[in-house]
Amino acid sequence: MVAALLALVLLRLEAEGDGARSEAVLLTEIFIDDMDGTLRQIGIGDFVVGKHVGRLVGALGGRLGAFRDALAGAAPLEPAVRRNLFRDEPVSEAQLAFVGARLLSVRDRLAAAGLEPLLAGELPQP
Repeated sequence: MVAALLALVLLRLEAEGDGARSEAVLLTEIFIDDMDGTLRQIGIGDFVVGKHVGRLVGALGGRLGAFRDALAGAAPLEPAVRRNLFRDEPVSEAQLAFVGARLLSVRDRLAAAGLEPLLAGELPQP
């Protein structure tokens, strides 16, 4: 879910074009550093941390692509939610609809935020 929400933020920053490119890169680097530290904290050894972080970055990239297509109307959102958030777990249509609606709500709030408030961590309330 962290990667899903980060993907929505990165897509919002992407919509700003070059004006927010450095912030998007910085946010991605912070995500990678945080995931590295979290994995080490839970006991993942040095030899495999990089492999796990690589998978997490791959998951972020997958969510970015799937959500970019779905939110642009090129693909439905529910399959992207099923594949990227629930993976192979059984999930009801009601659960998919709930999570999809919440993600759209976050996307809409991000879209409504100006760049400066967004970079300050301020989002309009639902």
